[in-house]
Amino acid sequence: METSQSNDPCTPPVTSVTSLTSAADDAGCDLVTVPARQGLEAVDILRRGAGDAVGPVLHDDGGDTLGFVVPAGTAAGWDVPGSTCTETDGRGLRLSPEPPVEGSDWLLPPGEADLATDPAVLRRALGEAARLIEAADSCR
Repeated sequence: METSQSNDPCTPPVTSVTSLTSAADDAGCDLVTVPARQGLEAVDILRRGAGDAVGPVLHDDGGDTLGFVVPAGTAAGWDVPGSTCTETDGRGLRLSPEPPVEGSDWLLPPGEADLATDPAVLRRALGEAARLIEAADSCR
C-alpha cells in the first residue's frame, strides 16, 4: 500500500498549543464530515494501515457525526457520497486541545494525531468502511 506524504498539512510542525492554534488560523484546514458509524470504521481502517496516518478527528455527539481534519483546499474537489467537506479557511476550526464546537469532543485530538488526514487515503478508507457496513447489515 502506497501513501502520500506530500499532502500540505494545515499547520507546520509546532511545539506548543498556542503555536498550533495560531498556525491553524493562518493556514486553515477543511473538515470532512461523515456519519459516526462510517467514520469510526474509517478511523479503524486508517489506524491499522501500514503507514496510513489519520489526523485529528472531531466527534459531534448531538449530530452523531465525525469530522476529519484535512488539508485546506480539499473541499474544492471532494465528491464522496454520504459525506461533506467544508472549507473552514480559518473560520472556527482551531486545532487546540479544546473542541472547536460546543457539544463536540476530539476522538483523536491534535498532538496525538498527524496534522491532517491525506484526502486520497481518507477517500479509500471511507469507501472500505461503507462496504464493510453494507456487508454487516446484509448479514442481519
